[in-house]
Amino acid sequence: MRSLGTAQTLLRAEQVDELVARYRDGATLVELASRFGIHRRTVAEHLTRRKVPIRRGRFDPSRIHEAADLYDSGLTLVEVGLKVGAGPQAVRRALAEHGVPIREGGGRRSRMATAS
Repeated sequence: MRSLGTAQTLLRAEQVDELVARYRDGATLVELASRFGIHRRTVAEHLTRRKVPIRRGRFDPSRIHEAADLYDSGLTLVEVGLKVGAGPQAVRRALAEHGVPIREGGGRRSRMATAS
């Protein structure tokens, strides 16, 4: 039996035009995914089809303390990335470079660990 996943969101051509324009103006994959209700990989696929080069690892170093505090509070790398406008891998790299221990899988802390 096949499990049902999330409904697919199809963008119209003018929405893809807007997505490309916003990306060229500096929006991140994460920001665009949230704005258009699609996965960040889907954003990247639309950009690739339009032959737009994908920026990698864009993380504002002035936000490292904010990112570390958010991650230490129990947010996931994805959630921290959404708040600081960077992808989860860029957040992981920046935190690790600044000596912040990365949780296994980057996920939330165990509820057991936070309850003590």
